Amino acid sequence: MRRLKRLLCPKTIAVFGGRQAAAVVAQSIKMGFTGEIWPVHPSKDEVAGCKTYRSVAELPDAPDAAWVGVNRHLTIEVIKQLAERGAGSAICYASGFRETEAYDEHGERLQVELVAAAGKMPIIGPNCYGLINYADGALLWPDQHGGNRLGEGGRGVAIITQSSAIALSMSMQKRGLPIAFLMTAGNQAQTALSEIALGLIEDDRVTALGLHIEGFDSVVGFERLATRAWELKKPIIAMKVGRSEQARQATVSHTASLAGADAASGAFLKRLGIARINSIPTFIEALKLLHVTGPLSGYRLSSMSYSGGDASIMADSAEGHLVHFPSLTDQHRAHVKSTLGPLVAVANPLDYNTFTWNNEPALTATFTAMVSGGFDLNMAVVDFPRPDRCPDASAYWTISRAFETALKTNKAPGAIVSSLPENLPEEYAAGLMTRGIVPLFGIPEAMDASEAAAFIGSAWRSPLPQCLSGNILNHRNHL
Repeated sequence: MRRLKRLLCPKTIAVFGGRQAAAVVAQSIKMGFTGEIWPVHPSKDEVAGCKTYRSVAELPDAPDAAWVGVNRHLTIEVIKQLAERGAGSAICYASGFRETEAYDEHGERLQVELVAAAGKMPIIGPNCYGLINYADGALLWPDQHGGNRLGEGGRGVAIITQSSAIALSMSMQKRGLPIAFLMTAGNQAQTALSEIALGLIEDDRVTALGLHIEGFDSVVGFERLATRAWELKKPIIAMKVGRSEQARQATVSHTASLAGADAASGAFLKRLGIARINSIPTFIEALKLLHVTGPLSGYRLSSMSYSGGDASIMADSAEGHLVHFPSLTDQHRAHVKSTLGPLVAVANPLDYNTFTWNNEPALTATFTAMVSGGFDLNMAVVDFPRPDRCPDASAYWTISRAFETALKTNKAPGAIVSSLPENLPEEYAAGLMTRGIVPLFGIPEAMDASEAAAFIGSAWRSPLPQCLSGNILNHRNHL
């Protein structure tokens, strides 16, 4: 954290380049960054209303962070000047380094020169967009994005990806996930993904960490990250590519990373208590669940829905997972049955039917009885009507309030699950999260997210594994 603190929490930002650099300045201003922004340009007098400087030497001081958006050859010169000036860090936007090795003989050499020019100054990239700091409003980012700045005292997750395009897509999510930091690692020429992650989880405003990994930087780096995450109780999920030969080939040409053997990667992540995720939707849903509830204490789920169809889909979706819907004990079944009419069959998943539709006291009694079973996560299936054509959603909020009361009465974690993402609008999701309820979009994604959270909970109940350094996994090619 000390090495990257000036980058992650900058007070001054220098920006180099043309059109993309102007976007960095404009985006930081738009996000309400309160520090100083110093554009550097050889001919312009101002960029987005900010006074420009002609060179690194003319800057008022050594910047905490710099975004360098010039060509690859000039990037090396700018980085050298920033390092000599005492800058805190720099993000290198340019491509054409090691990732082009297969068709450009200069790429490897230029990346070596870039690292040498930086010296002890941390650099991120090259071949990456950079960093969005939603906690402080600092955007070292050359494009538009879809996120919001965290409110005063707010907390959110941190996301690191080796792909700028994937980072951009994740910023556009409409699933209610609060993001504190979104960062790209690019080629990891000098500063590795695991080191960036270590810096981010030290921030008190970060609740959980999501990693998109093309290639591991080192076993030791990830061991340090996992150890610190366990100490801070900040869960980590990872989407590791490389299951297919096509993905492994694409990875090498994208960021010069080695995807390596998929089985070894999976075993390594499991050993460290990092839950592996296989899709972007599940990535977002798992982070939401971990942000609100943290790791789950076990794999036992309950489900409540007003439809037998939903109940059967929930049951089928758990098939093949470690998370499951255990049968109710006779005593628990009788307790739930006492709150329902004679025509309702009591089971888990529960179809409580519509006899008590929009009857909040009756729904509260049923939900409270069901949640009292001590499940590790309780789910209520609710598909809200679309607000543009169906203005009356009052009955669905009645269900939500009754569910919330049941959760609070039993001090239990809970999630509202929609069968389709569009049936849980973003503004509804945000409101549920403020009330301690996790909004999960999609039934399969809810199962995968729950399993990831339960896996982390299980891993954290065991002693931290012995160091893996020195075994065969320590060679990057095997990961």
